Amino acid sequence: MPDEEGNLKFVIAGVGGAGCNSIIRLGNSSFLQTQIIAFNTDKKQLDLITNAKKILLGRAVTKGLGAGGEPSVAKKAALHSAKEIKKNLEGADLVFLITGMGGGTGSGASPVIAEIAKEMGALVISFCYFPFKLERARIKKAQSAIAELSDFCDSLIVIENDRLVEWAGNIPISEAFKMADDVASKAVEGIIKTISEPSLMNLDFADLVAITKDKGLGMISYASESGPMKAHDLPEKVLNNPLLSVDYSKASGVLIHLTGDPNLRLGEATEVCEKITEKIPKNAQVSWGARFVEDKKDFLEAFVIFTGVPSPLLLDPEKYNP
Repeated sequence: MPDEEGNLKFVIAGVGGAGCNSIIRLGNSSFLQTQIIAFNTDKKQLDLITNAKKILLGRAVTKGLGAGGEPSVAKKAALHSAKEIKKNLEGADLVFLITGMGGGTGSGASPVIAEIAKEMGALVISFCYFPFKLERARIKKAQSAIAELSDFCDSLIVIENDRLVEWAGNIPISEAFKMADDVASKAVEGIIKTISEPSLMNLDFADLVAITKDKGLGMISYASESGPMKAHDLPEKVLNNPLLSVDYSKASGVLIHLTGDPNLRLGEATEVCEKITEKIPKNAQVSWGARFVEDKKDFLEAFVIFTGVPSPLLLDPEKYNP
């Protein structure tokens, strides 16, 4: 809960290789009231991080050599470090957990960390990367891990690697994975800054709770536009983004975060939000925030999170089975 002066504490937690990569992508971004923590069983991966607090899970279990792709080993390591996890999550009002599903540490340790955060009273929002279809063994691990993790998250946003390929197109592998890392890290950054910093339209923490608490599975979409018609064209790009693998018209909640240049007009912002929410249920909860960035020119981007949606990768697991 907020302290006596109404101050909130945010935690961005990267778990495993994919989660720690997203932490690295955050660079030296500064966030008010925010602690960034990297959790891993692999000491070498943690050594690459310079912008976050680093916690080596289960030192006595894995000797810092990783979980070997075994979720059970990572879970044991996380449980071994439960006291340290609790200490670092103490007082957190909101925990963003970024992780990859299908490997060892992300799949095994993430549910443990999320459960601890939830038990301590935090709102828990997880961003999870789902394996490529060709990664058959990892898919089965991922499905099992997501099912377990969802029990301890208020909202669990799934980002499918195959859809990232559709979105990124034929670009170098390093750039494609950077785009993947940017999806979660930029969304987290935008939400925190719209809550904690003066904005064109602030997003209240209570609004975030209403949209995400106990909402289950969700999906994310992103798009940017420029030019005189950017506000008109942006919603269509958002709703047609390959990342959006769900029927968003059934969403129970929608969170929209806009970032634009200093000339962003309120009318432009509301036009974008109205078009994005046209087809969702009338009783769905909608919250939005908007801010501008001084060094941008002729720029408008939107991150949209749809919560309470059916996910085909869990409702139709045969679609992903080898």
